[in-house]
Amino acid sequence: MNDLLFPAAPISAFPIADSNLRFPVHRIYCVGRNYAEHAREMGSDPDREPPFFFCKPADAVVSTPAGQTLQLPYPSQTKNFHHEIELVVAIGKGGSDIAVEHAYDHVCGYAVGLDMTRRDLQAEMRKAGLSWEVSKAFDRSAPIAPLHLVSACGHPEDAGIWLRVNGKDRQRSNINQLIWSVPETIAYLSRFFELQPGDLIFTGTPAGVGAVMRGDLIEGGIDGLGTLQVKII
Repeated sequence: MNDLLFPAAPISAFPIADSNLRFPVHRIYCVGRNYAEHAREMGSDPDREPPFFFCKPADAVVSTPAGQTLQLPYPSQTKNFHHEIELVVAIGKGGSDIAVEHAYDHVCGYAVGLDMTRRDLQAEMRKAGLSWEVSKAFDRSAPIAPLHLVSACGHPEDAGIWLRVNGKDRQRSNINQLIWSVPETIAYLSRFFELQPGDLIFTGTPAGVGAVMRGDLIEGGIDGLGTLQVKII
């Protein structure tokens, strides 16, 4: 007997590279200001303070197969829609209080992702001392490229990360510039949440974030993890 009041929402999932399988998304955690130069451009102190996190709903994820361009509608209630290119970590083994030296055991893969942001709303929320959900957790705010499994890509620690808009460079750095590394981030986050298979961690964005408009083409990538193409419509 079906005891649900109405049909459950479909599982949010996105492709795995070179596979017919998809990765089912459980939760999305995002690390704020995890590159020093981005912290400075946002008016914050880049010193190594404990990381902080915000969340997006699982169904914020939108994706297409490799080589295709994702059509992303310009969201409502903003006039300052920003791109943030990020290394995304996919958790395949859950756990709490994970030790740094064992953190990689919990990772099943990596992907290129975008933390799309309604920057004007974020500024309003920050000024008022309110939470960021309306600026970060809206529909389709987490475009992501196909997942690369650890068995294929290893654990990238020194790889270029970049983003272009309409062919012009906006963001360019290296993931070795993360203030909190992937193992450190997993260990710290697991002190507050029991991580589960299907969780995603957006690890932060380098400097160069900026606005996009309808008609703009975003191209972003991380060396060894492919690229993500998004057309704003």
